[in-house]
Parts: sequence; structure tokens; C-alpha cells
Amino acid sequence: MTAAVAAAPSASLIEALRARCAGQELVEERTADGMPTLWVPAGALRGLMRWLKAEASPRFEMLYDLYAVDERQRSRRAPGLPAADFSVVYQLLSVRGNADLRLKVALRGEYPHCPSLCEVWANASWYEREAWDLFGVVFDDHPHLVRIMMPRTWEGHPLRKDHPARATEFERFQLDEARAQREQEALRIDPEEWGMSPQGEDHDYMILNLGPNHPSVHGVFRVMLQLDGEEIVEAVPDIGYHHRGAEKMGERQSWHSYIPYTDRVDYLGGVMNNLPYVMALERLAGIEVPPRAQTIRVMLCEFFRITSHLLFYGTFVQDVGAMSPIFYMFVDRQKAYDVIEAICGFRMHPAWFRIGGVAHDLPRGWQQLVRDFVDWMPRRLDDYEKMALKNRMLQKRAIGVGAYDTATALEWGVTGPGLRATGCDFDLRKARPYSGYQHFDFEVPTATGGDVYDRCVVRVEEMRQSLRIIRQCLEHMPEGDYKARHPLTTPPIKDHTMRDIDTLIHHFLSVSWGPVMPAGESSAMVEATKGLNSYTLSSDGGTMSYRTRIRTPSFPHLQMIPAISRGLMVPDLIAIIASIDFVMADVDR
Repeated sequence: MTAAVAAAPSASLIEALRARCAGQELVEERTADGMPTLWVPAGALRGLMRWLKAEASPRFEMLYDLYAVDERQRSRRAPGLPAADFSVVYQLLSVRGNADLRLKVALRGEYPHCPSLCEVWANASWYEREAWDLFGVVFDDHPHLVRIMMPRTWEGHPLRKDHPARATEFERFQLDEARAQREQEALRIDPEEWGMSPQGEDHDYMILNLGPNHPSVHGVFRVMLQLDGEEIVEAVPDIGYHHRGAEKMGERQSWHSYIPYTDRVDYLGGVMNNLPYVMALERLAGIEVPPRAQTIRVMLCEFFRITSHLLFYGTFVQDVGAMSPIFYMFVDRQKAYDVIEAICGFRMHPAWFRIGGVAHDLPRGWQQLVRDFVDWMPRRLDDYEKMALKNRMLQKRAIGVGAYDTATALEWGVTGPGLRATGCDFDLRKARPYSGYQHFDFEVPTATGGDVYDRCVVRVEEMRQSLRIIRQCLEHMPEGDYKARHPLTTPPIKDHTMRDIDTLIHHFLSVSWGPVMPAGESSAMVEATKGLNSYTLSSDGGTMSYRTRIRTPSFPHLQMIPAISRGLMVPDLIAIIASIDFVMADVDR
């Protein structure tokens, strides 16, 4: 297949889970991605999760994802599954055991209740708020179950199947004076609601809004601060300003026409966003991607890893006080985009990967363009190291600031460079090679301090490794097809179309309606520019997704800000925010 699958939990673990359900029914579900999937009773959920995190073998240290599904309109639900109006899905990750486990809870009723897991995993808080906001699932004992994506005045829960998917389906919007006043009042922040108070026992605090329109927060993102002088007492992130309903869009577009929407999630990741989506579909359809297409995908993904990291590098250095490097780094980004444009036809959002391969073969002369770039870039990185990483000002602003260890990172769902900066060498390209990464020789950069400085160092070294991978693509590009010769590959490979009326009709239907994917569920995970990114797709046997779940790395990373910023100064928070490397479209979707 197109991607390696994690090691499955042993049969003994499954039997231990059955025993811990205390006679209650536990139902196994077969999925196209091969991930062990179990329906568990809600009453046993907290006990099972505590055991899986602390005692099971392997131990699942990370709550990787948590989301809800509206089950009420399914027409091809697998037989034998528990009856459900809604379900809540928990995906667990064992980093040390390199294993995944998916647990589901069946819920009934208009506003169903489910136990909160905030006492088990710290990062459950935002995921549960999201499921409440978008689906109306009530998580009992959640400390602060309020909307997180939608405005406080929003009516309904947008990812429910009975909620409109397009603006034209709503009544005409009217903003009279009374409504405008209500909206303005809803924007007013009550600090005490967020655990902040303007008064202490012996002195006053300052409540300060950082953002949502401020250059240092890297997008429409707000952090509410409780300050004692310039020391941070509390920092509360506020997200949702960039929410566009990307998952809802996935349920109204055909499998093929949704690909350009994925580019706009991590809008600095380019085709890296396409990859987990098309990989999940290829698993669902049983499509084998040719070696040439896999290698082309790897090469373009690593180009985008470099362009994304260069933007991080320049803005990070700028945020801690140095102006010059970002201008040089933008020159290098443009050189990389010149290569990307020559191959894909577009620069930032090429939407170039396709179900079964890529849009077209490599153009004539691509080798020289790629060779020129990989010869140019290493010397530039050496110059930047002297300019930035060895700069004493940057070191004083970054070393020892915003530090956390591996256990803390796993607790909060941190992946990618933020995890590897703590000394954990988990990189999906090595741990579970996909798209042919097992054929490439490269190292996984790590650091030990887990601070702002180390998060930068890891990304800089990752650029060097990306250049190393790209050079291997250049020197060992396989021959053969750029797309699979499979009936569900979309669109069909060119020499199979437009020869007669039958092939023309096949091409027309594949592009306009899209392929009809088999009923089932599939997910795919990649090592994206900012951490682990995955798509989980549910098919009801039609031309569109029944449920599209996008798990992005930036969402849990921002949730960690309060834990690593208390007691620091406001300039330290700016450095921490810069070191996380996020974009708000990746957070809000």
C-alpha cells in the first residue's frame, strides 16, 4: 500500500480491554486503515483510558485526537455496531510502542452526554470543547465547556448533518441595531470566567489583550494575559477567528474536488496537506501508488518543508529582535518556489497531488532546477547560522525559555520539531515510512533542552536533511507512471482517456462527480511541517465524504501556551509563540 501502518496492539491488550469492561459489551470494527477500532461503553471510558495511559503494554502516552460524528444519516453503517445518534472517537498514540488505538463511544439523544477526559489528558480540554461546539455533545465534568470555534452568539452546532452547509441555505442576514449590540456585548471578556482576576491579595493585576490583530501572534489569534507588572500570571489562548468550516466543506465536495481545500489548512505546507488526504483515500480504495509518483511526492513535500521552515526561521529571528535574516530567507523561499512552480504550475497552493499519484509527470529540465537549488541552499544555511543561531542576543532571548520535557510534550499532544526538541526522536518518516521514505538515507534531528532555542535548532537541521532527501530524489528518480492505473484513480491517467467515447465519459464522470469510494473508514498520518497531520475519512459508499476529520498539529500546540508561559515576561511569550511555528488556518480549520 501507499503508507506503512503502525504496529497493532497485541491480542492480549484487546483481551485485557474486554476484561476491564466488567461484562459490558465491547465491539470490534474493521476499518480500511487496519487501525484497531473498538466500541466501548461510556461508563467504562475513564477507567479504560487511565489504564491505557499508565499501565497497558504498550502504554498510550498521547491522546492524539478526539472528535465527534453525527451518525443519524448513515445509510451503509456496518452491521453489529452499537446503535448511535452520535459517536465520540478517541485516537490514542503510543510513541514508545509505535502503535495506534481507536476507541469509539456510542451516544443517544439530541444532546448526548459523555464523560470528560480532562483529568486523564490535559489536551482533552480543547478537543472536548470543539466537539461540544460543533456537535452539541456534552462532556460531563469538563471544567469550562464553552464554544471554542464559533462565536458565543452562534445558534446550533455546525457539523451536525441537519445544519446548513452553504451560506445560501441560511435566511438572508440582517444586522439591525439590536443585533449589533448583542454581538458587541458578546465580544466583551469577563476575566473571571477564564480564571483571571484584576485584583490580588495585596496589589492589582493588569488584564491585557495580545491580539487578535497583532504581528507577534502570527495571525488572528488572541492571548488574554493577567500580568503582575510584566510577569505573566495567567495566559489564556482564544482561537476560532480563522474558522472556515473545512471539515464541513469536505462533506459537500466530491472526493476529487476537495483536494484544493486541503491546501488552505496549513497554507504554508502546500502539497504536504494533500498527502494524508489522498493517502487515506488510496487506502480506502486499495490503490497502489507507483514508485515514481511516490518519489515525486516526497521531493515536493520536502521542498515545502524547506519553504515553511524558512518562513519560521525568518519570523522567529525577527520576533526576538533581528531584522536582516528574514529578507535573505525570503530570497531563498522564492528560489524554492521557482522550482515548485516549474513542476506544479503554482507556488503556494498547487493542489497538485491526485488520488493515485500526481497531476502530471515532471517537466523537461526539472533536474537542473532541482540541482541548482540543492547546491545553493547549504551555504545559505551556514550563513544564517552565523547570523542568527550564534547571535548572542538570540541565544539570551531563547535558551532556557519556554522549556518542557518529553513527558509534558506527550501529555499536551505535541508532535514534530516541538517533540523532537525534547530528545524524543519520533519522526513518522522513520517510525512508519510512507510514500517510499524507507528508501531514503537521512537523520532525525533532535535536541535535549526542549526550549525556544532548541525548537529552532531542530528545524534548521531538518532543512539540511530535506536537502539531503531531495538530492536523493534527483539522483534516483524511478521510471514509470506518475499515477496508478486503477479505475478509481482521479482523474484517469491521460493515455487511458479521450481515445473514444467510452474513455471520454469515464474521464468526465471522474472529474465532475468524482469516484465512488467503497463504504468504510480510513485514516492516514504524515510528518508534516509542523508535526503530525492526519485525515480520517468516512465513506457511505458515495461520491462525497460522510465525515471528514482533519487532525492538525497546531491545534494542541497552542493549547500548551499557558503551561509553559506562567512566571515569564511578555517578551518571553513572544519568543514562545514564534517558536511554536503555527498558522491559524491549521488551528481553526
